[in-house]
Amino acid sequence: MGLRSRRVRRVWLWRWRRNPLKRRSDTLEAWVLLGAWTLTVLCGVLAGTAVAGAVERSMARERAEFRPVAARLTEPAPGAATVPAAAHGAHVWAEVAWTAPDGIARTGQARVRPGTGTGAEVTVWTDDRGRLVTRPASPAQARVRSSLVGVLAGLGAAAVPLAAGRAVRSGLEGRRLQRWEADWARFDPLWGHRTS
Repeated sequence: MGLRSRRVRRVWLWRWRRNPLKRRSDTLEAWVLLGAWTLTVLCGVLAGTAVAGAVERSMARERAEFRPVAARLTEPAPGAATVPAAAHGAHVWAEVAWTAPDGIARTGQARVRPGTGTGAEVTVWTDDRGRLVTRPASPAQARVRSSLVGVLAGLGAAAVPLAAGRAVRSGLEGRRLQRWEADWARFDPLWGHRTS
């Protein structure tokens, strides 16, 4: 068990060991790989955390600023008021009227149950200027949304150093192959094209 773990450790860190056959390009590639992975993790975590925090704060600000307001339908809502549609949460757009905080009567489109009659009271959400807005996310919904956006932002930010490291490694590999071809072309005539 001890010999096997020592062997696995040596294979894992082979680019960092002393070896007379190790080339400078191997050491450079090891540093590029270490740097790329370190930057990938750091960029992903930092960007994801920052974006998730910004989204969470934005949704908390919406919860603090948006207010529910009683509005009345100015026209009947399209569709028939069927029990199954209402039970499944089906809603349609209809014209509603409400009074803004500055006292001005406003109208706009809001989602209501199908078949709701004219004059029916519905609750709409408005901002501090009295404009219609969507219902703010609950704290639990905000956490889920900010987490998802943070993960996506983190993955996007992590892809940049990962791709850059991959490009540098591909360039090093190309240079290594060119050197190999040059060395092979120099020594191949000495061997007389023997393959066996």
